[in-house]
Amino acid sequence: MKEKKTVSRRQFLGQTSCAAIGYTTLFSSLLNLKAFEAAAMDNSSLPDDYKALVCVLLSGGNDSYNMLMPRTGDPYAEYLTTRSNLAIPSTAMLPIVPSSAIGDFGVHPSMPEVQSLFNSGRLAFISNVGTMVQPTTKPQFNSGIHPLPLGLFSHSDQIQQWQTGRPHERSATGWGGRIADLITSMNENQNIAMNISLSGTNVFQRGASSIEYAINSEGSLGINGYGEGWVPDLIRTQAIDNMLDANYVDIYKSTYVNTIRQSRDSGIEFQAAIDSIPEFQHEFSEGYLSQSFKMIAKTIAARETLGFTRQIFFVNYGGWDHHDELLNNQAAMLEVLSRAFGDFNAVLDEMNMAENVTTFSISDFARTLTSNGNGTDHAWGGNAMVMGGSVNGGDIFGAYPSLAVGTELDLADGTLLPTTSADEYLAEMALWFGVSPTDTDMIFPNLANFYDTASSQLPLGFLNL
Repeated sequence: MKEKKTVSRRQFLGQTSCAAIGYTTLFSSLLNLKAFEAAAMDNSSLPDDYKALVCVLLSGGNDSYNMLMPRTGDPYAEYLTTRSNLAIPSTAMLPIVPSSAIGDFGVHPSMPEVQSLFNSGRLAFISNVGTMVQPTTKPQFNSGIHPLPLGLFSHSDQIQQWQTGRPHERSATGWGGRIADLITSMNENQNIAMNISLSGTNVFQRGASSIEYAINSEGSLGINGYGEGWVPDLIRTQAIDNMLDANYVDIYKSTYVNTIRQSRDSGIEFQAAIDSIPEFQHEFSEGYLSQSFKMIAKTIAARETLGFTRQIFFVNYGGWDHHDELLNNQAAMLEVLSRAFGDFNAVLDEMNMAENVTTFSISDFARTLTSNGNGTDHAWGGNAMVMGGSVNGGDIFGAYPSLAVGTELDLADGTLLPTTSADEYLAEMALWFGVSPTDTDMIFPNLANFYDTASSQLPLGFLNL
């Protein structure tokens, strides 16, 4: 499998545009800013312990019913019949036994690290989860009048909705960005954004007054050649400094130069902090995903130097649109994913930070349970993973569905109607992160359709506060 190429850490404004600046956007809504400022003051009493969320987007639509499968009895027989030539033999599955005693399950044979994390209580699965506006039955879906996510089964729409938490509209802000709007003032450092992306610009981390700070697996994305020791680079550096340190009367020139200067200075600050971190004892695997996790771990290790008590990270690991060659392609990609989770967990243990970091997966949608010949097509409800020391691991949360065709959840061809909303899944992590229950409707406006926001119980219960 071809690995995603990384970008030189000294390249600037190409992949990320203004994303590397980590600064307030110039076109934020004044009304939204006032609302978020008021809410942010309500969050001023949050504890100053460190917490981080790490979002891993499996873009393309992961066939997650070959990631988590029933392994014995009638559930396995249904799985075997429905999945036909795409079924994983039960003898090849890596066995797991959920603590809630709902049956015997297996994970894909390419995921031994995930099996170990689950069995050690560090990882849980969220089952049959998907973007929803309201609870939905099969007759309601077929009625044509029931509120449904916009552009259901569309890659672009569903990827966006998982990131925005607003499936009823096409929003320009993401739920990670809206959280940053609320609580970024907790961080001492206001020069580097709370939200850090290893995958460039994204809607998930964009808020009304926040955008992401984009880096890559080597660190800060700086100006190409800036600060390097080669003579042409020294000349270039001096020329750039002369332009950025000059005073400009024109307001547009002054604003532009101030923004670029802030980017330069924050990049230098970030890279110096990262470079001060010694190598970890555990060695990360090669490849884009594990190396991205390594940089996230370094950033967490530099949290005190950088002045952070809250951070949200984003990584996009794409290529899951397996309409063809599903078995071989998914096996290779699940191996990469599992190894990266294992590497990251090992280093968090090494840093004694596992309790402070929650890592979770999202994907556009699951795939049809039935085969199209050699692959699967776009569907809806699927399975996700969440990992961390605060996770009630070793269990499956949400109702794992029957995988037989023709059930009350089967819309056609094994397209499963979700029984757990993305809002419940994502809101639980927002609450763990420190968002007040009274502010959750600002982040997830449809949450009250699935969960009593005044409840003392978490939406699904997979996290310990």
